[in-house]
Amino acid sequence: MKVLITGAAGYIGSELIAHLINEYKVTALDNMMYDRTSLLRYAAHPNFTFVEGDVRNTKALLRLVAEHDIIIPLAALVGFPLCDKDPRGASEINFAANRLIAGSKSPDQVLIYPCTNSGYGVAKDGVCTEESPLNPVSLYGKTKVQAEQVYRDTPGCTTFRLATVFGPSSRMRSDLLVNNFVWRALQDRLIVLYECGFMRNYVHLQDVCRAFKFVIDNWDSCKDETYNLGNDSLNMNKLQLAEQIAQHLPLEIIRAEFTSDPDVRDYIVSSEKMYKEGFICQYNLHMGIRQLIKTYAMIGEPWYGNY
Repeated sequence: MKVLITGAAGYIGSELIAHLINEYKVTALDNMMYDRTSLLRYAAHPNFTFVEGDVRNTKALLRLVAEHDIIIPLAALVGFPLCDKDPRGASEINFAANRLIAGSKSPDQVLIYPCTNSGYGVAKDGVCTEESPLNPVSLYGKTKVQAEQVYRDTPGCTTFRLATVFGPSSRMRSDLLVNNFVWRALQDRLIVLYECGFMRNYVHLQDVCRAFKFVIDNWDSCKDETYNLGNDSLNMNKLQLAEQIAQHLPLEIIRAEFTSDPDVRDYIVSSEKMYKEGFICQYNLHMGIRQLIKTYAMIGEPWYGNY
């Protein structure tokens, strides 16, 4: 079987390929807007094909979709700063390209789409499940939720609502919260926190990749479903996260409520539905922190971020 991954050279895609390439023929589509080296480790693999291109090239995208059995559309402008900087690109890449894919795929094709649980916005009551209302605040959250809805209305599509992902990648990101806090602890030995009590949930990058593979392997039961994808033991606020990092690195934590996050998020999320399918997270926060410390020692400075 043949897998198409759009945005394959990015933070998730560059690691996801390793989980699929020994079993499937993988085509990686990416416009290489950030880094031209993140996929080099796959170049010698006979199951790997690279296509340089943009999902806004409608003709090329439709041809690739038609040629593959499994589609994983990762291409996106990720994060509110990047989307606010290029709102047209956010609309075209995050939503319109996904609407095109949904409209062209056959019901027999497997499609797994990663949304974001930042779509929950500020959840005032209880724990967010897949049945909880979505209330995205940022343009990023809104475009991702719009794409999710299109896929939920399309046969043969399963969607994830991802927690904040952390951990090392071949295309490293230092702007994700855990990754960023570890970097700042290493560089400054100081983190200034705002919105200290706002709750988030987290998931290791390798568990995200494992979840994609899990859904493919269990397609009959996972087909046409929506799953929160996070590590439920990692529902915590920013202060608690910083305190966990302080167990590994010398760190002064200063609370300062003089600013706010434009992509407002404050929620506790349950991934119990995914766990009931049989999926179990294997990577905890402390494993990720130790991995990140080693990563930053090797790369010197975290030159990658979605800014």
